[in-house]
Amino acid sequence: MSVPGSSYYDAIKRGTDILAACLGLLLTAPLQAAIASFISYKLGRPALFRQMRPGLDGQPFVLIKFRTMLEEETEAEECCDADRLTPFGIWLRATSLDELPSLWNVLRGDMSLVGPRPLLMHYLPHYNAEQARRHRVRPGITGLAQVRGRNGLTWEDKFAADIEYVDNRGPKLDLQILAATVLSVLRREGVNAPGDATVPEFALRAQP
Repeated sequence: MSVPGSSYYDAIKRGTDILAACLGLLLTAPLQAAIASFISYKLGRPALFRQMRPGLDGQPFVLIKFRTMLEEETEAEECCDADRLTPFGIWLRATSLDELPSLWNVLRGDMSLVGPRPLLMHYLPHYNAEQARRHRVRPGITGLAQVRGRNGLTWEDKFAADIEYVDNRGPKLDLQILAATVLSVLRREGVNAPGDATVPEFALRAQP
């Protein structure tokens, strides 16, 4: 499904993303420096978390965020996410401050301010045709699924929200999502999935 005027809006949106990312990086530079220093002190180096994620059309890019977990130990001492997540990391996630370095991804064109969240590379072969449509737009720092419940949603509801965004994207919806994101962050809603320290993995479909 093609949204009327979507190509024109996507071009305008890219220009807006560049301006917003530049302004955001300038305004938050002192805060980001302070957070990076505190992470290095509390959790050790590196302060940044980097991971390959699928972007527009499923093309891989390196996502940048602040690190919120202790580094994994050797396989013999491997622990779960709940054990590696620190109180400071929980606070960073709850306030979404861990997402600030992702403004670099927006500036570089890997991401947008608004769009489906970039998930994991190994999920790609397991999406059905409808779920895969989430990659028709750049992934976002925030999105429709995030303001509807974030990690509190089921995977089915997340994908449904992503596809709804792809099919209905436009300036009005983006502004609504950005405004709702501010409220969601202030209320610290949906940070974790029910019963989990982070979010459970997508249940991969069996391949024929």
